[in-house]
Amino acid sequence: MSLVIPVDEYATDEWYPGFTPAFGHAPFVVEPFRTFSEQDERRFWFLDFHCPRGLTPLGTTWLEDCYSWGTQLTAEQMPLPHSRGITQRMAGTHVYAAAIPVESRYEIEARSVRMRSHLPGFLQGFKALWNRRVAEIDAGWRYFQGIDVERSSLSELGTMLAEARRYAQRAFEIHFEMMYPLLANHLGFTGMCTELGLDPHEVGTFLQGHDTKIMETDRELGRLAAAARDAGLGPLFAATEPERLAGTLAAAEGGAATAWTSRLRDFLDVYGHRIEGVCDVALPSWIEDPAPVLGMVRTLLLKDTDHDFEAALRQAQVEREAAIDAARSRLTRREQEAFDAGLASVQAANFLRWQDDHSHYIDLRVSLPMRRAALGIAEKAGTDRPDDTLFLFWPELDAVASGERAYGEFRSIVEVRRQYFAHWHERRASMPKVLGTVPEAVEDPILTEIFGLDEHFLRVVTATARAGDGTTLTGVPAAKGRATGVARVLSDAGDLHRLRPGEVLVCESTSPHWTPAFAAIAACVCDSGGMLSHAAIVGREYGVPTVTACGLATVLVEDGDRVEVDGGRGTVTVVRVGAPAGGSGS
Repeated sequence: MSLVIPVDEYATDEWYPGFTPAFGHAPFVVEPFRTFSEQDERRFWFLDFHCPRGLTPLGTTWLEDCYSWGTQLTAEQMPLPHSRGITQRMAGTHVYAAAIPVESRYEIEARSVRMRSHLPGFLQGFKALWNRRVAEIDAGWRYFQGIDVERSSLSELGTMLAEARRYAQRAFEIHFEMMYPLLANHLGFTGMCTELGLDPHEVGTFLQGHDTKIMETDRELGRLAAAARDAGLGPLFAATEPERLAGTLAAAEGGAATAWTSRLRDFLDVYGHRIEGVCDVALPSWIEDPAPVLGMVRTLLLKDTDHDFEAALRQAQVEREAAIDAARSRLTRREQEAFDAGLASVQAANFLRWQDDHSHYIDLRVSLPMRRAALGIAEKAGTDRPDDTLFLFWPELDAVASGERAYGEFRSIVEVRRQYFAHWHERRASMPKVLGTVPEAVEDPILTEIFGLDEHFLRVVTATARAGDGTTLTGVPAAKGRATGVARVLSDAGDLHRLRPGEVLVCESTSPHWTPAFAAIAACVCDSGGMLSHAAIVGREYGVPTVTACGLATVLVEDGDRVEVDGGRGTVTVVRVGAPAGGSGS
């Protein structure tokens, strides 16, 4: 009998206090995003890692337009044989997701035939197609950057808001148009390697060692930290919390701080158009709030030496070539020919490299035009706080921008919603990892390879366990190596400044905005994520031992515990339970 975890606590028609959407609130392809109902208990849902802070009302447009719409549209158009995309449900302000399965054997076969006919042309033209899509995204970005928000009228800002929403939606149509075929090809090669008797965990190593826009940003961040060290600013950074660093640097006497701040501005002009999350309109860019950059510089300065990003890249390349040579040496000549052909295909259309590059162009910045419009509307409408408009749902904000309704009508409900958001933010750590009817195994390769929802994960998250000295957690061996260090348990990227060099990052999952931390940590442990998750990819690139899909690491490991991580075996051992909220290096 399947285990059923009730959804009734989250079943409601209200998305937030004071808002129940009308029928047809937003268009959808297969299944709309909405709140839980009792019928949803028959399905399997997993706590999604993309927005660990929870979503504000305006932030739910990302679920409607991007995550739900984008996955379902591409899954139907390509199509995916076994899936019609992903749908989501709200639990408070947090998101649970589920795959929409294709259950008919006839339809699965028909969709497989269509996918096989689509894939060769896509792979052959991938590079040119991706370049065209990047040019399209960049053209939209330049358009919105050219809008003077301060001089725009309320109605003009309403137009910008609508255009920015469509821009984000189009960007995620591109996201999944690229992602699904790349993933299908990657999984096909992984399956072939398994049939040839090769370790499928080695496939990631075969494809590592390629530069990306995210890695470029990390290198420049490293140079920024090195410049601060050379300028003698290490003591100032060490003595100041990240949120106060900008003010402290501005008030510091002497030319060193002034010169370095100028260099910071130059860095932000190029790399500052990104957020500390995935397409969340509630998150400011680095330009708007440089605290994340300053916090990471602070962490890098606490290391004895500067991190050598170029050396890490060269080492990843050496490991790649050695792994390929070792794999080929175990194959017959005919097997080598098949392996070489498959490898050439996944190298030319490299899912792992694209994962980081697309995040630069899409995930980390396409929410910013919509945010700028919403903040501009807030200023014109006379809100109490600059971001009050983020606590309005789309129809409400659209009515304010058009002049149909005055913001004053929403003032009291915005405050209630702020309190609601804060309440659910505090509850995140205690949210069940899965809900509904839990299967014995998950067949969808997207859920297993990216989200890490394998049989082991399902067993762990549905079991009752307690950690103590000597407790060993197991997960996916995502990046080889062994390391021991103090655990730093973080709920979202906003806490990255708490990291100290040599600590072990323990979190639900990582996304591209967590990447700079890999230059400082000793190891990484995640609740979720498979071999194609961000943590797995970056762990291999940066030579950081990484274990993903541990299930309950953020629950069973406490801040300050000392842990041993074996990324080759996929084990995490608590060797000493330490004092919470402090630990080494606090």
